[in-house]
Amino acid sequence: MALTDTKVRAAKVPTGKKSVKLSDGEGLFLFVTPSSKTWKQKYRLHGKESTYTHGKYPAMTLKQARKGCADVKALLSAKTDPNQQKQSDQRAKLAKANAATFEGLSREFIKHKAAVWSVAYTHDSISRMEKHIFPWIGSLKAEQVRAPDLLDCLRRIEDLGFIEAAHKSKMLCGQVFRYGAMIGVCEGDPSQALKGALQARQPVHRPCLKKPKDVGGLMHAIAGFSGTLVVKCALQLSPLVFVRPTELRHAEWKEIDLAANLWRIPASKMKMKTEHIVPLSNQAMAILKEIQFLTGGGRYVFPNIRKPARPMSENTINNALQRIGYDTKTEQCAHGFRGMASTLLHEQGFNTDYIERQLAHKEGNAIKAAYNHARHLPERVEMMQVWANYLDGLRDGATRG
Repeated sequence: MALTDTKVRAAKVPTGKKSVKLSDGEGLFLFVTPSSKTWKQKYRLHGKESTYTHGKYPAMTLKQARKGCADVKALLSAKTDPNQQKQSDQRAKLAKANAATFEGLSREFIKHKAAVWSVAYTHDSISRMEKHIFPWIGSLKAEQVRAPDLLDCLRRIEDLGFIEAAHKSKMLCGQVFRYGAMIGVCEGDPSQALKGALQARQPVHRPCLKKPKDVGGLMHAIAGFSGTLVVKCALQLSPLVFVRPTELRHAEWKEIDLAANLWRIPASKMKMKTEHIVPLSNQAMAILKEIQFLTGGGRYVFPNIRKPARPMSENTINNALQRIGYDTKTEQCAHGFRGMASTLLHEQGFNTDYIERQLAHKEGNAIKAAYNHARHLPERVEMMQVWANYLDGLRDGATRG
């Protein structure tokens, strides 16, 4: 017999019993204990009997319980397990609640974009937010963050002298807010109100040595570096491969083909989203084989000394250059090895196409770009060996001098 509001209100556990079940039909019943009354429903799916909990009385009325019972039957008709659906809904609700804070929303957005962003860019993005944004506005609800709140964070970055980082942080925060608006946890993008509020971007200056005599002195100083083996090998390899610093520090052993003397950097790690092949000279191979004894059992060729599961710090090479006496703002920086190689290789008469391809610069021709990872590879293999020999010659000349 179906229950009534009166029966539900008056339901008690008979003396001598610990609980009682009062059926309402369609599998729905009221589970009564001395301290509570709970609406539950038995169901069978795929030959297995289970129980679904709707909620407690009186917070959930008889009418609401019957509505929940009908919803469960609809799920069962669609061959969907109601308990699994409830767990899925709860996870989604929790995720939305977590994403409601600006930090939670930012982490969700970056995780979402990690599939298309490079590993280095993803890592740098979350690091920038953790350092400059989250400590001040991360705990606020995304919808509560106003333009002045964001501007305060960006001003702090500017005060540190990091003008480019301030602009990048503003852009990233804008992307997060627009994502939040898309999923319904905030209404708009306050960063749009900050147009023109930041200091103008300054041209990026990446100093490098370009005179052979100066490069010889640099190579001599690098050879005499007395730091850890990981840093020493990374510093020695930098001028030989002249990849971007982020690509070097994120190098993984699975990308290194020691048999073919090639380093294949996947498209996900490259700025231009195209696989890049770096021919490894005999000198580069010798460095990799030396470091392999120490880090070959791990993921990264150059791991972080304190956290081996992570790559080497982004400032490591620049710090090493400073240790051997070079000002990274005016003389030679980690990224400057690219400009150094470009200048001297051109002076030696190498084909511009070979040099540009080895620098992994963007191709103007879309068809070429689709296949550019292996273009001019034989010529580049020869060029990289000549380059390594040339650097050795400059170093030895500086040593004798």
